[in-house]
Amino acid sequence: MSEHVRQKVVGIVAEQAVLQPSDIRMDQSLEDLGIDSMALVEAIFSIEEAFDIQVPFNANEPDKSEFDISSVGAIVAAVERLVAEQSG
Repeated sequence: MSEHVRQKVVGIVAEQAVLQPSDIRMDQSLEDLGIDSMALVEAIFSIEEAFDIQVPFNANEPDKSEFDISSVGAIVAAVERLVAEQSG
């Protein structure tokens, strides 16, 4: 896991959860952190802006998304993959 990506994603998730980044664990789900669907959409917009990527996520059908939001660690891994794909 890229430390830079992990730190940025954890910071974004922590902001939406109104927690300190140090309170976030990679195995936690967004639900565990109290992040609702609106905060999830805000987090995805922030991730897209921070990394200049397009996240393949449909808020209307989150279970059918190619973007894994099952845990903070899964989100970090998905962002790393998207950043690597964009870098070519």
